[in-house]
Amino acid sequence: MEYQITVRYGGARQRYHTFVVSGSDATEALRRAADEMPAEIAHDVDLVELRVAVDPDRRTYLGETQPA
Repeated sequence: MEYQITVRYGGARQRYHTFVVSGSDATEALRRAADEMPAEIAHDVDLVELRVAVDPDRRTYLGETQPA
């Protein structure tokens, strides 16, 4: 399963870095996210968010029908 990871860093001037990792579950995905996080921001991260990544080909928008 793919997970989208968003990390917030930068203190008072908050910035965000988003990337996708694969894992069999959230625990594995978080471990991979820790390994893949850029070293130059790791010391300044204060929030990590994990979400199931959306497949853009299967995503529906308001007014659209569900894909087959």
